[in-house]
Amino acid sequence: MFHTSHIEISKSAYKKNIRYLKKLVGPDTVISSVIKGNAYGHGIENIVPLAEISGISHFSVFSASEALQANSIKSAHSTLMIMGLLDDEEIEWAIKNDVEFFVFDMGRLHKTIEIASKLKKKAHLHIEVETGFHRTGFDSDEIPELVQFLKKNQEHFYFEGLCTHYAGAESIANYVRIREQISLYRKYNRYFNRHNLIPARKHTACSAAVLTYPTTIMDMVRIGIAQYGFWPSTETQMFRFKKEPQNTNPLKRLITWKTRVMVVKNVEAGQFIGYGSSFLANKKMKIAIIPVGYSNGFSRSLSNMGRVLIRGKRVPVIGTVTMNTMTVNVSDIPNIEKGDEVVIIGKQKRMNISVASFSDLSSQVNYQTLTRLPADIPRYIVK
Repeated sequence: MFHTSHIEISKSAYKKNIRYLKKLVGPDTVISSVIKGNAYGHGIENIVPLAEISGISHFSVFSASEALQANSIKSAHSTLMIMGLLDDEEIEWAIKNDVEFFVFDMGRLHKTIEIASKLKKKAHLHIEVETGFHRTGFDSDEIPELVQFLKKNQEHFYFEGLCTHYAGAESIANYVRIREQISLYRKYNRYFNRHNLIPARKHTACSAAVLTYPTTIMDMVRIGIAQYGFWPSTETQMFRFKKEPQNTNPLKRLITWKTRVMVVKNVEAGQFIGYGSSFLANKKMKIAIIPVGYSNGFSRSLSNMGRVLIRGKRVPVIGTVTMNTMTVNVSDIPNIEKGDEVVIIGKQKRMNISVASFSDLSSQVNYQTLTRLPADIPRYIVK
């Protein structure tokens, strides 16, 4: 065993999600599977092979370190794209390995052309333009200089994509801002076209944009959290809910997080349980110690608030969540034993604890909860 908990990844759920997303984007649009943040906590080593057998052959990561890991796993026919951090010394590795990458400032662009020229090998570039997110991307006043530089150095790069990122497509509160970004992106694309710089792919859409702004579905989409069976927001889910046959949920969660009961014991009435005095037993209680704590990704803020499933029943976390353990009240579960299965996230019999409910209780969003699951928790592919 040699572990205190494990995560199960559903192969069938992933395939269903990809089928649904392919139907949404259409046959002519490439889906780039976003696997940054350890594939949103699911494990790059698990998701890349699953994606490939589901017909995905393009992957997006944040950094060169993530690209290096994915490059050792992916098939030869699949493509990698770095969207964020790429140090100067890593640009050469990316060019040599045909790894695509975003360029969003002149410094990176100059260095890329310099290295590509030295290697006598073309770089695979995606030019990111700033449309209103104000994180990365060429600003409007930089575009003329950018275009002229690109035109002078076309022998050193492939213009793989023209891209941008939306500032919160998951919320209706950002509707006007998103529409303005879409309009500005189109303006930039026309400008590039007028100067005979035609990107192989136009791409702007993340999961939320694909689900709520169909006009953002272009030559490629960058799908992150939706492929893992999660909605970017409740608003996004409700928007799609009305459009699905019989109002069904087309996205299936991949992840189930399990552990087991470590110790079962009785506590007399009037005794404090765990560190400090946050929980007082008001009657004789039976408790179970679970070998998962905040070092394993179960937030300390879930002290006296969290829930887990044991024998098909939802039981409360009592007392303070510690580094390696939590305590739950199992007084209502007869014959509970050491070694009984505990579900932290997922389904057990007819009961369910979703990542959304788990996240809400710990004041996090799905993205945080998933990506904070420690990489050393074993992950297994199940049917």
